[in-house]
Amino acid sequence: MELIKKIENKTAIVGVIGLGYVGLPMAVTAARKGFKVIGIDVSKYAVNHVNAGDNYIGDVDDDELKELVEKGMIRASFDYSEMKHADVIMIAVPTPLDKYQQPDSSYVRASVASLAENVSEHTLVILESTTYPGTTTEILAPAFAEKGFKIGINFFVAFSPERVDPGNKQYKTNNTPKVVGGMTEKCNMISELFYKAILDAPIYLVSSPAVAEMEKIYENTFRNINIALANEMTILCERMNIDIWEVIEAAKTKPYGFMAFYPGPGIGGHCIPLDPFYLTWKAREYGYHTRLIELAGEINNAMPEFVISKLVKLLNKIGKALSRSKILLLGAAYKKDIEDMRESPIRDLILILEKNEATFDYNDPHVPAFHNELNDKHYESVGLEKLEDYDAVIIVTDHSAYDYKDIIKRSKLILDTRHACNGHKAENVFRM
Repeated sequence: MELIKKIENKTAIVGVIGLGYVGLPMAVTAARKGFKVIGIDVSKYAVNHVNAGDNYIGDVDDDELKELVEKGMIRASFDYSEMKHADVIMIAVPTPLDKYQQPDSSYVRASVASLAENVSEHTLVILESTTYPGTTTEILAPAFAEKGFKIGINFFVAFSPERVDPGNKQYKTNNTPKVVGGMTEKCNMISELFYKAILDAPIYLVSSPAVAEMEKIYENTFRNINIALANEMTILCERMNIDIWEVIEAAKTKPYGFMAFYPGPGIGGHCIPLDPFYLTWKAREYGYHTRLIELAGEINNAMPEFVISKLVKLLNKIGKALSRSKILLLGAAYKKDIEDMRESPIRDLILILEKNEATFDYNDPHVPAFHNELNDKHYESVGLEKLEDYDAVIIVTDHSAYDYKDIIKRSKLILDTRHACNGHKAENVFRM
């Protein structure tokens, strides 16, 4: 079969739809292994930067992208007609929730509709966007079948969930195990062949796209629920005057049956805050109420309120009202040492501070400025030169760039939501 030969001799052209946190690293991964890649994106910023060899994603090496572009291994375009030349196409577009906490599949639908008008026979299309179980068979397969393609015979469709963990130093796109669920056995076989050609990681085949879609949701729901447990234990330990961090460290000594999850000021990133709601929404179709998942979401979403309520208590002890205090939020990204602001808890913390008429600033060496969609306002990072002027500092993100010893020395009061000051005990430091 011609497609198999093209993958084996690396003459297959790879298309990547969506050049964001998932798509661009995947494009670089494929190009690094000798496949020419055409990226498609609706963003002028993304297309122009890729074609200029200018990187904008933290997990991509600046010099490597520039070299691959200069060698002609990667180029970007707005034009879906370019996909007529592609042999393997990966879709990595956003799958957000709408205002009703229901999956917004419009980006997937739009991409698939455009692809269906511009693909050729004997093409492999793989959806990598995280979504609800059934998306591949309900959206992708019918769109291509309507164009006369016979899936599993002259056209191949699969789902393979992305497993991008921004900032992870050990596991990147190329060495993270890959799960694949094809529409047919042949779809699975060709997908496995392709991923083996571009990745340095095991490929795990499952029996259908729905299994692979559910697997991804299960991964993130597992984390969401366990983080919620850690957060709820934190609230209880606060009332009982017990240090939750000491509790977790003690529990970690058990060599089996326990996995450490940690509390925080809220859940951030694209996956954990959103993915469980895909399952909750889909479950209603089957008459099932996912009570545990929804409860976990409620607990995690309430953490910014818990943080500010604790800050209020700490300020009251020193005779300060929140409305007459100046607060510094230290860290804005949703996790340490990255620039990713997606669903960052600082957005909710800001709303609560504004509601209480507090004066505040933020500092983040990785995020010089950001727009908060929750209140449609723009914020810019301040320096730490006048740390002494703030009544309280909330450590929102535990970036490695921060000199915590100096921050403790110069701050009046610190509320540490990330256990960042561990090892630097001081009277002005309070854990969440």
